[in-house]
This record gives sequence, structure tokens and C-alpha cells, in this order.
Amino acid sequence: MGLLDKVKDKAAQATEMAKDAAQKGQAKLDEVQSKKLADGMLRDLGAAFYATKTGRTTPTTDADINRLVAALQTHEGEHGALTLAPESAAAAPTASSTAPPTAAPSAGSPPPPPPAAADPSSPPPPPPTAQTI
Repeated sequence: MGLLDKVKDKAAQATEMAKDAAQKGQAKLDEVQSKKLADGMLRDLGAAFYATKTGRTTPTTDADINRLVAALQTHEGEHGALTLAPESAAAAPTASSTAPPTAAPSAGSPPPPPPAAADPSSPPPPPPTAQTI
């Protein structure tokens, strides 16, 4: 194989790699644009729903909701299921609804303090259990 054949082969390989990278880039761009379109429709749907909950509906609010739901269903049919998990901190579960797990006390640590005030009509707490070493 001559030098010119090697150069042509390398050029062909580079061209194929560039085409592959361009296709991957275009696919990623299409995916991002699709997500942005869906996010906009979900935002509009959320605004319409919020308007209904706060008494600020317009004569077209119900029709807008129906149109947006239909558009989102069409979008899902073309691009796959939407991610419906909350993304904002305001939509995340609150601390009161999901308490973090507490660590069990180690054998050498003192027991936790009792609750600050108990309801006098409530039954007494169970007696402490003996710790084994």
C-alpha cells in the first residue's frame, strides 16, 4: 500500500468519524429541543391548573387545559414518556412528610432525652429495656 493510499484511508476514516459525531450531536440537540418543548407545555398546563385553583380562570382556561393535555399526549407518543418527577425545591416533599432515618444509639452512648412535654391523658411510655454488652 502506497503512502497516498494510506492518506486516503485515514481521510475516509476521519470523514466517517466526523459524520458519526455530527449525527450524535444532532440527536442530542433534537432531544434537548424536545424536552424544552415538553417543559414549556407542562409549565403552561401548570399555570392553567393554578389559575383554576386560585379562582383566576378565564373563559378559555378549560379549553387550554384540554388542548395542552392532548398536545402532551401526542408529544409522548412521538418522543417517549415524560419525566413527571418534581424538579423544583418547592415541589419536593417536605421534611414533615418524610422524616430522615435516625441512627440507633451505640452501646456506650446515653439514651436519648425524653420528650419535652407529654399529654397528661396519654398512657405512660414503656419501661426502658436493658442493654446487653
